[in-house]
Amino acid sequence: MRVLVTGGVRSGKSRHAESLLAGREQVTYVAAGPSAAEDPDPDWALRLAAHRDRRPASWTTLETRDLPAVFAAAGGPVLVDCLGTWLTGVLDERGLWERPADEVGAVVDDLLDAAVTALAQVPDVVLVTNEVGLGVVPAHRSGRLFRDLLGTVNQRLAGACDEVHLVIAGRVLVL
Repeated sequence: MRVLVTGGVRSGKSRHAESLLAGREQVTYVAAGPSAAEDPDPDWALRLAAHRDRRPASWTTLETRDLPAVFAAAGGPVLVDCLGTWLTGVLDERGLWERPADEVGAVVDDLLDAAVTALAQVPDVVLVTNEVGLGVVPAHRSGRLFRDLLGTVNQRLAGACDEVHLVIAGRVLVL
């Protein structure tokens, strides 16, 4: 089972993704967003705590953006939440926000090549991402860059999955 779960902000996509692995004793939960050390925002910390509280104590949480390494080392099911925060972190870490779009795209493509190759070795993985492209065109370059790149990320990883689930207001549509 390889599933990409997409939807808007606060649509219920993380809860749905977790439900796909309910009953699994050992799951590697990859928190691909900023750690508390990177972003001491108290609202972000509350969101992370709510997610942690929903998960079984037997699930292992990894705070990392090295998705190929996680996939390559996975001994069981993997849940990655969320590709949008992963992409933001990659752009931040590598100082790519102000680089030319083609250069940034090449870096993201290389990361995706490695992730897709490693993903093929994981029998059970659920990837959570934000859907992009349904709203207005962002007014700022960084917003357009992010939208375009996340669209590419979503398409590439959806292509490596068996199913895509769209979550809207807590309701799931299997595409």
